[in-house]
Amino acid sequence: MTNQPPTPSNDLPVAPRRFRYGRAANIALRTAHLGVAGVLCGGHVFDVPAEQLRSWLLWVILTGGLLLAVEAFPHVYWLYQGRGLLVLTKLALLCLIPWLWPYRVAILAAVLVLAGVGSHMPAKFRYYSILHGRMLEGHKSPPATVV
Repeated sequence: MTNQPPTPSNDLPVAPRRFRYGRAANIALRTAHLGVAGVLCGGHVFDVPAEQLRSWLLWVILTGGLLLAVEAFPHVYWLYQGRGLLVLTKLALLCLIPWLWPYRVAILAAVLVLAGVGSHMPAKFRYYSILHGRMLEGHKSPPATVV
């Protein structure tokens, strides 16, 4: 008998362990992302000049992209689950704002709605994989290890 960890029953590869400060990095990025998103939304609602808002849009996209990377590590299948697809949709909408400037407030409102729904939807939707056609059972984050 070997000391190998059991493989998940749903044919998913065993995910590597998260790096030691992964949770702290996630919280810090999420906090920064919420802060810059709040400034960006408020700026658009109160019609702040575009020149002043473009850098905030870039910060929202950057922090969102970094959050995506932190969430997708160590299990890339996160990207094709409901939770990852919503994040990719939000990122795509934000990237459209420079080209759809007159509709920026409506786009930002849609992004906020998707964020709220995505954060609080039931696990059967958050962890549903469009590639597997079912909810993935191995969706729990692995324990942290010293790196």
